[in-house]
Amino acid sequence: MDGCRLCLRAGYEIFPRAIYSGGVKAEVMIIGQAPGITEKEAGRPFNAGSGTRLFQWLAAAGFDEEDFRANQYMTAVTKCYPGKSRGGGDRVPSRAEQVLCRPYLDAEIELIDPQLILPVGRLAIGLFFGTAPLTEVIGREAFIPAEAGRIDGRWVVPLPHPSGASRWHQLPENRRRIARSIRKIKSRRLALGL
Repeated sequence: MDGCRLCLRAGYEIFPRAIYSGGVKAEVMIIGQAPGITEKEAGRPFNAGSGTRLFQWLAAAGFDEEDFRANQYMTAVTKCYPGKSRGGGDRVPSRAEQVLCRPYLDAEIELIDPQLILPVGRLAIGLFFGTAPLTEVIGREAFIPAEAGRIDGRWVVPLPHPSGASRWHQLPENRRRIARSIRKIKSRRLALGL
């Protein structure tokens, strides 16, 4: 991943530097959309305000940020910062970029073999739940029932993107959905002995 230049060669104006963290013994894997500008500069996933909110959610599930960053794995659908969008904010990686980067994500999942995957945001959630609306995925047991919720032998609990630019997680009914997801994450954490 570190030496990959596929997107650059395909003409995408990305900033190559694969941003990920963690080791091969991680039990939990977070998958985001793509690194943002502060992640690119700092060289670590979920570095800025989004990371603050994400780790508040994870703290409610019993995870300590420092311990999580040291012992669990964090990556994204695409590994390099995609640059700014024309309208401002970070550009969403194109479908073609996602396809170019997908073998790396598949290899990460195979190598790490996490027991719990937390897709964060619509793009990452779509890898596991297709186009289902967030209101039907976040916190809903119908998508992650106890017996049938294992995907490739792993538990998958989605979270919305914690960006301050998003209003989704600020709405009361969606906060309740997030709270249900956090309870599921906590249950999985305890079952894993973390």
